[in-house]
Amino acid sequence: MRAARFHGKSDIRLEDVAEPAIKSSDDVLVEVAYCGICGTDLHEYMVGPIVTPVTPHPLTGVTLPQTLGHEFSARVVEAGSEVTDVKVGDRVAIMPAIVCGRCDFCRRGLGHLCVRFACTGLSAETGGLAQYAVLKEYQVSTLPDTVSDLEGAVVEPACVAAYGIDRVGVHGGDVVLVTGAGPIGVLSAMYADALGASNVIIAEPNPNRAALARAMDIGPVADPTADGFADLIADLTGGRGVDVVAECSGSTPGLTTAMNSVRSRGSIVQTGLHTKPATLDAMRLSEKDISYVGSWCYLITDWPRIIRLIAAGKYPVSKAVTAQIALENVVPQGFDILVNPTGDQLKVLVSPTLAG
Repeated sequence: MRAARFHGKSDIRLEDVAEPAIKSSDDVLVEVAYCGICGTDLHEYMVGPIVTPVTPHPLTGVTLPQTLGHEFSARVVEAGSEVTDVKVGDRVAIMPAIVCGRCDFCRRGLGHLCVRFACTGLSAETGGLAQYAVLKEYQVSTLPDTVSDLEGAVVEPACVAAYGIDRVGVHGGDVVLVTGAGPIGVLSAMYADALGASNVIIAEPNPNRAALARAMDIGPVADPTADGFADLIADLTGGRGVDVVAECSGSTPGLTTAMNSVRSRGSIVQTGLHTKPATLDAMRLSEKDISYVGSWCYLITDWPRIIRLIAAGKYPVSKAVTAQIALENVVPQGFDILVNPTGDQLKVLVSPTLAG
């Protein structure tokens, strides 16, 4: 089969590899429908290896090269003898986390903090940027007829966004600010809207991304570096500041915007990942009595809930998808476009069934 394999910095190769096979009674073999390119994949491409293992991973034992892709939907083509949750022919969304089930965090129901955490498409034998992949039964969730394969491929980033918002909590009538209009940013905005926020503001200085976010019609989109941004926040909140900020830019300017815009005793969740140390005004954090909370990954049990929310039409995740490309074009039309600061794409889905 064809697979996009990460060998090292700026080195992703389309290669012919052996089709994966079921090895255990709880394995599920799937045929990939769509797979998203994630910001983590882009970081690996630009400056990696970071989380892709160069020595045997303690849980999976794999090393580079790695078939990438951890945001994907698929169809079940074979199931192990003890699998009961899915059957051949089922359409599924993939929860890519691989956990030990034995460490203290796993036993507390916090598998996303597993001390030996691995991930399909980053530190496992298979990934979604290929024709087939093998998962454990706990990694697959069926999709109802009302959720498309395309939407199924966005469940994983949708869960990342939802977990961040849930970490601080949005109540009906809250005013929410999202800093950064990348895929996680716009999905965070959609989720906050689904929870009943009265207004969701998106702060984005990049005009291309701002235009994409504005077209989704979630709420006001504004440049936080422009004159008048503080006035906009004041106008929309009666001068108090926003109740909740989802900081999704992973940048010091984004964090500064969050700190300046949130009301006293408001909350900020750090959903965007900082790849280098950030500067934070700790005195302002104290003076405004702000709750600043980290967010990592998602609850690995959240797939059925998020799928139901999508099925109900309350979480319109397909709006985040701006391109669908063939697996054969994954580097020039996917990775290279997305790492370009002037690129005009947001969420790119890759399909092994599309013609190159």
